[in-house]
Amino acid sequence: MKLRVVVQGAGFGGLELSSILSDTIGDELDLTLIDQNDSFYFGFSKLDVMFGRKSSDAVKIPYSSIVKPGVQFRKETITSIDPVMKRVTTRNSVYEADVLVIALGANYDIRATPGLAECGDQYYSFEGAEKLREVIPRFSKGHAIVGVCGAPFKCPPAPSEAALMLHDYLSHAGVRDACTISLVIPFGSPIPPSPDSSKALIKAFAERNIRFIPQRKVSSLDESKKVAILDDGTEMPFDLFLGIPKHVAPDVVLQSGMTENGWIPVDRANLLTKFPNVYAIGDVTSVGTPKAGVFAEGAAKIAAASIIAAFHGKENTTAYTGAGSCYIEFGKGEVGRVDVDFFSGPKPVGIHQDASAALMADKEYFGSSRKARWFGLM
Repeated sequence: MKLRVVVQGAGFGGLELSSILSDTIGDELDLTLIDQNDSFYFGFSKLDVMFGRKSSDAVKIPYSSIVKPGVQFRKETITSIDPVMKRVTTRNSVYEADVLVIALGANYDIRATPGLAECGDQYYSFEGAEKLREVIPRFSKGHAIVGVCGAPFKCPPAPSEAALMLHDYLSHAGVRDACTISLVIPFGSPIPPSPDSSKALIKAFAERNIRFIPQRKVSSLDESKKVAILDDGTEMPFDLFLGIPKHVAPDVVLQSGMTENGWIPVDRANLLTKFPNVYAIGDVTSVGTPKAGVFAEGAAKIAAASIIAAFHGKENTTAYTGAGSCYIEFGKGEVGRVDVDFFSGPKPVGIHQDASAALMADKEYFGSSRKARWFGLM
């Protein structure tokens, strides 16, 4: 009897878990991987698209490339999840499973920030990044704000990266002296688990004349006055607004009965939800790590180990440590890295590696190695 697994979401978590199960029990596996999109892209590639460094087609990897024993990909939109019956309904079909894995990530609630849709832009969706590729070249003077509209949000370094890369872009265009850049984030430092990474970023902001505004978030944008209003009432005029929208769990997850306080709680040891044989990994959970692909991938490894152990009548004894490495674009062709461990000690610990061209190559290998593992592409 084959193990029936339905994985919802083909991001870092869904792809990693599907690959591990295929590699380990492929002949005894009947895994359906469902995603509403037809292709995958790395989150950091949106910055490449936004600043015109790469085309949209160049960063997308079609899911049709997946050739894994025991794995079938389905491009379908999920309409309901029944965690009790372990049943997933899409617009096309109904799937029943022995094991469900929820890896649907986080969505963006643009309307939660009044004015963002009307007079601001956001680059966290692929469509938003594509639009900004046309908008940014028209910005040649005035004030640009990179502003976080809510927490938690995906990839904590990304707002800092956008500010630094915008500086490089405007400098290359010869208009930097006519522009000002501000970064607004709700944390006391750019990367809270890593004081050294935060110091390096703050130094980079100072060197590039980027105003850093911590412990604040953008509550609304006033289209008539063209100002961003922060959560303490401060008004900041802007000519270009690059927003990080409020994040929410997908509606189908919120309607499933699995969430508490907006996200799915899981057992940190094995990523199981409160429903037997139903796992949740990545951004859709409240596990306690940042919402970033590398942490979804780490959670997928533990969930896969738990599923494999249970299939063989055993128990996985390796707990999720919440460890992962995040790359940080500093501009000028250099990339830094922070290696974070959230759960092994009494508090999260982040180790900083200074920005260098060598780490740019390391980041490129990070992407190529996963393309090879998940899609068989070199």
